[in-house]
Amino acid sequence: MKALIVKDKNEGGKEGYKVFADALNNGAKVFGLATGSTPVTTYDEITASDLDFSKATSVNLDEYVGLGPDHPQSYHYFMQEHFFSKKPFAHSYVPDGFNANEKVATESYDKIIDDNPIDLQILGLGQNGHIGFNEPGTDPKLLTHKVKLTQSTIDANARFFDKASDVPTYAYSMGIASILKSKKILLEAYGEEKADAVKAMLEGPVTPDVPASYLQEHDDVTIIIDEAAASKLTK
Repeated sequence: MKALIVKDKNEGGKEGYKVFADALNNGAKVFGLATGSTPVTTYDEITASDLDFSKATSVNLDEYVGLGPDHPQSYHYFMQEHFFSKKPFAHSYVPDGFNANEKVATESYDKIIDDNPIDLQILGLGQNGHIGFNEPGTDPKLLTHKVKLTQSTIDANARFFDKASDVPTYAYSMGIASILKSKKILLEAYGEEKADAVKAMLEGPVTPDVPASYLQEHDDVTIIIDEAAASKLTK
């Protein structure tokens, strides 16, 4: 795992852009994408650039169960606003949160991933160490699955909704095993509130209690963190 410490998320976005540009220029065809506030500065750098994804494919990490693609808080909508409307891909896939049939929704997404092996996967990092919506205690062998969100994750997402009762409590997510299939992984984490998770991910044991710690088992991982997120590292 290669860790790069930057001043802030804006500098992190510039470094994240370089990782995407390098992957694209070296033949990457499939990009695993994440939502949330963390990757926005990287996406902003990409959409302001001349990078061309018109022959590439995107595969998103996750989606809330119960939200259709037109819902303003769905991850499909987020990607359209922050990325796809400015840098379209030839094909873009997001889990079907509106599909109530868990078996069909997850197995069909596993097939999409198998048919489109991910060259570069970008991740954020939850305060509790989750990646995607793989919460602490998740079986690392799982592929795409339905997740019951922890209260801490629901609370963290509540700021995006009009009222707490509107926050979805389930999501479809790539599993840890799905993520680890990716050829290269980029994880970004910013802010002091991520410092404990960053330390556990990089310096702690590999454990289901910290899903991101499984990235230690991958051959090609770049970590971009700001000074605040790196503040508790000792190595």
